[in-house]
Amino acid sequence: MTDSYDLVVIGAGSGGVRAARMAATYGARVAIVEEFRVGGTCVIRGCVPKKLYVYAARFHDLFDVASSFGWQVDASFDWPTLVANKEREITRLEHAYTANLEKPGVEIIRDRAVVTGPNGVHLVGQDRELTAKYILVATGAHPYIPPIPGAELAITSNEAFDLPALPHSILIEGGGYIAVEFATIFAGLGVNTTIIYRGDCILRTFDDDMRRGLEAGLTDRGIRVIYQTTIKSLAKSGNDISATFSDGVSAPYGAVMFATGRSPNVKGLGLDTAGVKLTAMGAIAVDAYSQSSVPSIYAVGDVTGRAALTPIAIREGGYFAETVFNNNPMAVDHSQIPTAVFSDPEIGVIGLTEAEAATHGDVDVYLARFRPMMNTLSTRTERMILKLITEKDGGKVLGCHILGPGAAEMIQLVAIPMGMGASKADFDRAIALHPSAAEELVTFKAPTYTYRDGQKVGG
Repeated sequence: MTDSYDLVVIGAGSGGVRAARMAATYGARVAIVEEFRVGGTCVIRGCVPKKLYVYAARFHDLFDVASSFGWQVDASFDWPTLVANKEREITRLEHAYTANLEKPGVEIIRDRAVVTGPNGVHLVGQDRELTAKYILVATGAHPYIPPIPGAELAITSNEAFDLPALPHSILIEGGGYIAVEFATIFAGLGVNTTIIYRGDCILRTFDDDMRRGLEAGLTDRGIRVIYQTTIKSLAKSGNDISATFSDGVSAPYGAVMFATGRSPNVKGLGLDTAGVKLTAMGAIAVDAYSQSSVPSIYAVGDVTGRAALTPIAIREGGYFAETVFNNNPMAVDHSQIPTAVFSDPEIGVIGLTEAEAATHGDVDVYLARFRPMMNTLSTRTERMILKLITEKDGGKVLGCHILGPGAAEMIQLVAIPMGMGASKADFDRAIALHPSAAEELVTFKAPTYTYRDGQKVGG
């Protein structure tokens, strides 16, 4: 039996769901195939549960300063309650995603799909064939696990949300978003937490002030950071896991987590059979309109190896539907993407780092460091950091970097004027909202330092 569709989407994550729903509203007959749960990594085991767990961990900081505001707090934490409430919320969201697909008439098929050709898809469980004018691959990515002895003893972000109990200690390998966010979560929930990273500072591609500021914030929260070291092997040691490092040292931990990057989900999809080309990093190679080397096969989201962020997958999925089913070619601009790291302290950034901007001509750098108002009645000394990078003499804003409470919310709003090409002079015209941390962005008077002909001046 063969069923024919205008579009078959493989993967019901954020990008695939948006593409399927929009294509159906444009009159296409659409099927979406998903072998796990509707919602993908972001909803089920990524952004959403992670943010909920970050909220839980942040109560630790609130309790820490509560006494300075006259509150006496006697609190305890129950891990099973958090896990159960998280599961209830993501189940609600999964049902909402499902309803949004069903409303315009998308057929949801619970199975594993394999591409059999430019217009063919095989459903493994049902042993059923589908044909489609277009195929969209939106299968996302999965955590990379280093090929070391004992690697099966470790967890990844997939398993971290549903541990039967919190470990007494955890070792997290990695220095990116996932590593520092989960370090924040575990430490905030009372777990003795250590980060181990092969580099010399966390968040390799971020502005140096953000990297060092976060490093200090993690250390202030009792998180140990070990640099220029990796895990060479893992072994059981009673109820613990013994990690042996690249320097020969071994130590036991209650749990070990790999946060060493993610790899595109392309294995077993049959892409080679269809002639779909992959990049050197194993992602599906696509053009600006998300079209692969096979004209009838497209791909969006993390599986393409572009920007591995949920809003980008959603935008790519929507633009695919516009291009293919609404005769309105649209290409996503990946050049200016606001990004947040939900660590403690939080980071929000958009645009060029200082090091990048210094290679783009003469620039001015405005920098503010101060204690968040929440901490001024307490003994906490942690500093908030706001940095604005502009073309010289009040010119175009090239980058904005914020570390501290509310950084993500602020950077989303900064993304709007930056997307409009705003200048420092435009920012200056805004009246400050006082007292707020964000007012610093519109009250900078003179550059903290500048770059002229690539050389730093002042500061």
